[in-house]
Amino acid sequence: MAAILKIGHRGAKAHLPENTLASFLKALEMGADGIELDVHVCATGELVVIHDFTVDRTTNGSGEVHKMTLAELKKLKVEGGHTIPLLDEVLAIVNKECLVNIEMKGRHTARPVSDFVDKYVKERGWSYDNFIVSSFQREELLIMSDINKNIPLGILTQASVTQAWEWAEEFSAKAIHPHYSLLTESNVKKAQQAGFKVYTWTINETEDIERIKSYNVDGIISDYPERL
Repeated sequence: MAAILKIGHRGAKAHLPENTLASFLKALEMGADGIELDVHVCATGELVVIHDFTVDRTTNGSGEVHKMTLAELKKLKVEGGHTIPLLDEVLAIVNKECLVNIEMKGRHTARPVSDFVDKYVKERGWSYDNFIVSSFQREELLIMSDINKNIPLGILTQASVTQAWEWAEEFSAKAIHPHYSLLTESNVKKAQQAGFKVYTWTINETEDIERIKSYNVDGIISDYPERL
């Protein structure tokens, strides 16, 4: 039986502010095999790592991420004095040590993420297997599948394993990423038999973690990487 990948949700979100360099480092220190993060394109074109479409919840500022320049975003403070990182900055500290699950959160992220991953593979010695790019957004998944067949895709869903499976077939995805409440031992096995990895999110309670582990999923995303 293959080991189940331990993936830190937005780093080690239970321990340090989400999507910060410190949080990603903490996840690695806790033995994570991968990190999950969220990206948007800011007004000056860079890929920044933040979950929400606005900066209001996680920083001391206010406004929509895609309307703010990198300089404006970098002036903001996340709780604890942290800053919003560039995707480049996250990969610099990861340095190929783990899987990087990039969730395309904002609109119009597929092309810049494709270019970004290609740059790391062709110029910096990374492999496409170092990445999985996921999204709930059909439009972004469609664009990515059209423009770059090399990048492993993950289909996120909170509603239906069947829908994720259908999209995975349509977009030649590597994996489905269902919420753990949707999983059964049977549908996990069927998805894997169809050739898809099953990476599930976000499981934090030990009882739930052990139950989902018993289904032999391929990876678990958690705020507590040390519990996996």
